[in-house]
Amino acid sequence: MNLYEYQAKELFKKYGISIPSGKHVASEKDLQWEKFPVVVKAQVLTGGRGKAGGIKFANDSKDLMEKGKDVLAMSIKGLKVRSLLLEEKLDIAKEYYVSVTLDRSTKRPIIIASTSGGVEIEDVPDSKIVKYWIDPTIGYSPFVGREVAFKLNLPPDESKQFQAILARMFSLYEGYDCELVEINPLVVLKNGKVLAGDAKVVVDSDSLFRHTDLSENPAERTDLEELAYKRGYALVELGGDIGVIANGAGLTMATLDGLTLKGLKPKNFLDLGGSDDVEKVVGAFQILKEAKIRAILINIFGGVTHCDTVANGIAEAKKRVGIGVPIVVRLSGVNEDIGRGILKEHGIEAYSDMMDAINEVVEVVK
Repeated sequence: MNLYEYQAKELFKKYGISIPSGKHVASEKDLQWEKFPVVVKAQVLTGGRGKAGGIKFANDSKDLMEKGKDVLAMSIKGLKVRSLLLEEKLDIAKEYYVSVTLDRSTKRPIIIASTSGGVEIEDVPDSKIVKYWIDPTIGYSPFVGREVAFKLNLPPDESKQFQAILARMFSLYEGYDCELVEINPLVVLKNGKVLAGDAKVVVDSDSLFRHTDLSENPAERTDLEELAYKRGYALVELGGDIGVIANGAGLTMATLDGLTLKGLKPKNFLDLGGSDDVEKVVGAFQILKEAKIRAILINIFGGVTHCDTVANGIAEAKKRVGIGVPIVVRLSGVNEDIGRGILKEHGIEAYSDMMDAINEVVEVVK
């Protein structure tokens, strides 16, 4: 379960991690602050708020009311802003990055830190990132903090504060069964104080019965995701322009990877699952018709879902839905020859190899 920034900072406060003074605001009538300037932060479960205009600065009460209303009226990456976090504006000298998460490949907690904070960690060169794996049979010790701070080459006073914050982050990570505890940026003020400028916490949803102080946040959905949810489909909107329909989460993710490998950007993750139903296929096309896309890629490995059923669904959707963009199909598995024959009758060639189909998508969107 993803926590909003204000919820994550409440946990930070509980564990003694320094944070700016702030206030959670759920409506316009609560847009009040005493000491200006103040930062107005949109509370949404996605990144990129600043670039989207979801973080603003207000210099007085009137300015706060205007900017607070503006942000509350926003949608960021398709998600409606329903509340704000008001915080004191910080006098920042430096920005660092630090997180604790699980490295699934080693099955160990990993600390990731960098002196390049305030940007996506994926954009930071490996040469500027420090990684430290925690042996779960030993756990965290003060030595870990000293080692990470040393590798970051932090000045003595910053190093001491950093080590204290890192130890508390790891305590939070273990104490709340977290999948991620992240501070980006971890800021150093001009007066030398180190505190969490931002906060991201992801808690394992299966552990919520142990944490009665947390209630599960309702899922935030884009308009397209809400439409799919109401119609019984598993869909995640991604922001590209290639519509994707596949069956099985693993195959769907492989399809997204294949498109990305070829420089294309998927619009969505849509998993048909194991349903052998023509109308289920038609319904998937009806959903993607509402999306802004340049092409649709269907990737089916026939098992429970038969290839001829999917082919009939595609043919039916082509007649009833009026797609309006190129359709590229990969069919493999049960009744694939029958499925290819059906599609050929409707002017659609079906590929047996996923990458051949993806290469065709590259061609049709040129």
